[in-house]
Amino acid sequence: MHIPDGLVSVPISIATAVVSTGVGAAAVARARRTLGEKNVPILGVSAAFVFAAQMLNFPVAAGTSGHFLGALMVALLLGPLNGFLVMAVVLVMQSLLFADGGLTALGTNIFNMGIVGGLGGYGLFRLLILVLPRRRGVFVAAAAVSAWFSVVLAASVCAVELALSGTSPLALALPAMAGVHVLIGVGEGIISAVVVSLMLGVRPDLVLAWRR
Repeated sequence: MHIPDGLVSVPISIATAVVSTGVGAAAVARARRTLGEKNVPILGVSAAFVFAAQMLNFPVAAGTSGHFLGALMVALLLGPLNGFLVMAVVLVMQSLLFADGGLTALGTNIFNMGIVGGLGGYGLFRLLILVLPRRRGVFVAAAAVSAWFSVVLAASVCAVELALSGTSPLALALPAMAGVHVLIGVGEGIISAVVVSLMLGVRPDLVLAWRR
């Protein structure tokens, strides 16, 4: 889902960049009001973990590969807006240092993975928690399902953007993107569930969604 330069149209690049910048400004303003000194290192560690995990690819099917996204996981640990900040920092570093995602498509990549994936996945998680019993096992299961959903949703939106840009027909882009990421999302759900479960067992006070 790291879109390179030239694949999305200028209007889509501008629109997604504006939305991503607006959400980023709101996230920074909230972080200044709410983050304490002990929370800042957690954001740094989370960003480092996501950055490293995204560099590791695993085979999926038919010669394709995928990697961990982490947007839903950091949203659960840090809160949705702080999680968005982590994803934005990771994506900026990947684009600047490794050319993983184009500079002109940076706003689109942050929109897809940070907003659609992170905030969208967190929205589903909150809905699940509202209707399900408050138990640790249920919490972890909801995290796994929401993490899977976040990947598939972000990939689907990416396909729509490519189709609207004239890069690839939607009938081709959507099945290709969503189909592969249905499988990638399984790995996302497992990794997210394991990390959240371990954190609940060791330091449940650091899982913000659990405290809420």
